[in-house]
Amino acid sequence: MTTRLSPALIAVAALVYIFLVGPLIIVIGASLSDTTYLTFPPQGLSLRWFEKIFEITAFRRTIVTSLQLAFLATGLALLIGIPAAYALNRYRIQLPSWLSTVFVLPILVPEIVLGFSLLKSVAVGASFPIFLSLLIGHTLLVLPYCVRVISASLASFDFSIEEAAISLGSPPAKTFFTIVLPNVRAGVVAAFILAFITSINDVSTSLFLTGPGVSTLPIQILAHVEQFFDPTIASVSVLLMFLTVAVMAIVERTLGLTFLAK
Repeated sequence: MTTRLSPALIAVAALVYIFLVGPLIIVIGASLSDTTYLTFPPQGLSLRWFEKIFEITAFRRTIVTSLQLAFLATGLALLIGIPAAYALNRYRIQLPSWLSTVFVLPILVPEIVLGFSLLKSVAVGASFPIFLSLLIGHTLLVLPYCVRVISASLASFDFSIEEAAISLGSPPAKTFFTIVLPNVRAGVVAAFILAFITSINDVSTSLFLTGPGVSTLPIQILAHVEQFFDPTIASVSVLLMFLTVAVMAIVERTLGLTFLAK
């Protein structure tokens, strides 16, 4: 028996898709415009605004800085988040219940407050270099995502398997890397993607921590908009989207996300 879809349900689904995809189509269209100002629909098609991105030194420099920050912050967050998520799930009875809340605080605190606090304590108070301050800020920002996502994967893991392997003579460290970690690989991949996207697109925290000579791509976009209103901004936004999609595709290929989804 075939179930007929309600026209109202189809209309709602179409509206949702338009709401999600519409802004992306507008940005892509504006980036291809041949005019010297932002407009949609594009009046003529041209790729010259994509070429202009690499002619502007600030954009080239901030693209590299944003990618470095995103990869380093995500890597550090995973190095801290995986053991933390493991401990919170493996020893949930022995550990105090409030401990898991500590790792969620950067999400609960508004990013503007977090950025200002880091500015006062890290950039100004401790006189850390700008890049290091940004790295600390981005790591704190994405750490809760890593802990929560990996904890969700570990919640369904049967730790008796680990105990059985240890009782049979397997060292605890080897057991973790050969038994526990492969079983939560899907969670690690999801945490990596979520943390990377959050870091590379961050504005609020980075706004307080950037300084002379060191900035991120989203902050440079804001600075460019203050002086110019040409399609270069749309082209940079499209490039940022494609960079994010490319990283997700590489992670999916190398870590086997498709295989894990089966």
